[in-house]
Amino acid sequence: MSENTQYFDLHTRGIGYLNRAREVPVQRGEPFLAVDIAALHGSADAVEHTYFDCRVSGREAQALVRRAMPHLALKRKVLVGFKIGDLYAETFTYERGAKQGQTGVSLKARLLRIDWMRVDGQSVYTAPPKEQERAA
Repeated sequence: MSENTQYFDLHTRGIGYLNRAREVPVQRGEPFLAVDIAALHGSADAVEHTYFDCRVSGREAQALVRRAMPHLALKRKVLVGFKIGDLYAETFTYERGAKQGQTGVSLKARLLRIDWMRVDGQSVYTAPPKEQERAA
């Protein structure tokens, strides 16, 4: 593989609620951490949500999601500023409920970074400014 390989990143930033943080077992290989994000968009008067099913990448993001897991288990609202990448759509078939048998679409991505976190409105984490990250 060439040392000159170039990549084009497509990243999405937003604000959203964490849901369903979990360890996903894998038949061959190590389990991985996953979380759903209910991203907020639209008018503040009529907020809409877009849902992302994310594999958590990076040590800092993993540590923060693990830190949020006890709060999620207690049904607390965990709001984050996030950055995701490698977004793709995957189809599935509803197995129960009103949409049983219909095809749905799941938006999948990698959670790359959490910039800040609030639990029930209280700030519990703020990422250091980028200049400090580069110096470290």
